[in-house]
Amino acid sequence: MPEFKLVVNDPKTGRSYSKSINAEIFDNKKIGEKIQGNPIGLDGYEFEIMGGSDKSGFPMRKDFQSVGRKKALLTKGPGINKMKKGIRKRKTIRGAIVSQDIAQINLKIIKQGVKSMDEMFPKKEDKK
Repeated sequence: MPEFKLVVNDPKTGRSYSKSINAEIFDNKKIGEKIQGNPIGLDGYEFEIMGGSDKSGFPMRKDFQSVGRKKALLTKGPGINKMKKGIRKRKTIRGAIVSQDIAQINLKIIKQGVKSMDEMFPKKEDKK
């Protein structure tokens, strides 16, 4: 069972929360699909998969419907920094389908649960 790092974004507060999890719920899911929070321990929540990256750091792209990597000629979007108009770059990207090679999955909250995210993810104290 693969281990993912989930990065959950709360659009209402603008905060992000991180959690490591071993779950098969994400197998063969695509960017843009909706996920219930109950199997990952976030009861009552509903999430949308927004993207992610693989173990080597290559970003997932919604417009590439595959599992593997590909070198694509890109002008904008994930994996590309701002460039002048008309310039294209060949970059390695990851497909939009979640597989065992994915290390991080980015989620956006669509529906709030009973408990707040601050209660589920306690704030870490800074050690000096």
